Amino acid sequence: MKSNDLLVSICCITYNHQDYIAQALDGFLMQQVNFKYEIIIGEDCSTDRTREIIEKYKLDYPGRIQLVEYPQNVGAIKNQFNTMSKAKGKYIALCDGDDYWTDCLKLQKQVDFMESHTDCAICCHYSKVINEAGELVFENPSPIKLEFTYEDVLIGNKEETRICSLMLKNNYLMQQIARQQWLYQTYGTDTFLKLYTVAHSRGRIYVLPEVMAVYRLHKNGIWSLIDAKLRKNRMISDFNIIINNFHYSTQYKRKLLMIYIKQYLMFDIKNLRIQNAMKTIKTLV
Repeated sequence: MKSNDLLVSICCITYNHQDYIAQALDGFLMQQVNFKYEIIIGEDCSTDRTREIIEKYKLDYPGRIQLVEYPQNVGAIKNQFNTMSKAKGKYIALCDGDDYWTDCLKLQKQVDFMESHTDCAICCHYSKVINEAGELVFENPSPIKLEFTYEDVLIGNKEETRICSLMLKNNYLMQQIARQQWLYQTYGTDTFLKLYTVAHSRGRIYVLPEVMAVYRLHKNGIWSLIDAKLRKNRMISDFNIIINNFHYSTQYKRKLLMIYIKQYLMFDIKNLRIQNAMKTIKTLV
C-alpha cells in the first residue's frame, strides 16, 4: 500500500560492499527534495563489514534507513525484488551498493520529469564509469536527452540506463515480473526489468542529459572485469530468455536473428554448442 505523502522509495541491494556502501548511503541521504522519501537496503548476508556499516548509519540517521535482512544468502535477484516489494513510494529509485549518486537534486529532477511526462515509464540519466582505483574509465562528454521504446530495448539500444540511474513507477508490474520464473535465470536482470516495464506499460524510457551517478567496475560485479568467455555465455543465455519470453513482430524477429548471427553464432559453434545454435535460429525463423 503506497503512502500518499511518500513519493520515492530508494531501493539498494548490497553484498560484500564494505568499501563502497558508505558512499552509496551518503548519496541517498544528501538528496534535497520537496517530498518524502524512504531508503530501503537489502543486505544479503555479507561476509565482510557491510552490515556493520549500515547499522552505524541507521544509528546516526534514526528513522531514515530500513534494513532488509535474511537468515541466509538469497542471491541478487531475489534480494532485488524482495527489497522492491517493501517500497511504499509512488516511484522506485534503484542503486546498487557499489555505485553512488553525485547530484543532490537527482531525485527531485527525475520526479519532476516523470510527473510532467505521463508516457515516461522509466527515467534515467547519464553516469560516470570508474574502476576499482576510482579512476575514470568513461564519461560521455556531450550528454543529450535520449528516448527508448520497447523495441529499442529489445534489440539492445539502451545506453545510459544503468541501474544506478533508474527510476520507475511502483505499480502492479513490479509484482508481476517478480512472479516470472525465467527472471531468476537472468544475469543482466536490470535489462529485463526495463524490457518488461516498457512492454506492459506501453511507455518509454527517457534519459536526462545530466551526469548524476557513478557506476563502478570491480572484480566482484556480475559483468565487471569477468572472463570474456563467461561474459559471452551470460549474454547468450540472456538473449535466449528474451527471444523465448517476449513478443516481437516479424520485422524485429529478423533483426534479432541478425544480432544472433553477428554476435553469438560463431561463439556457439566454436564451443561446440551446435544444438543450442540450431534451437536459437529455429526460434527466430
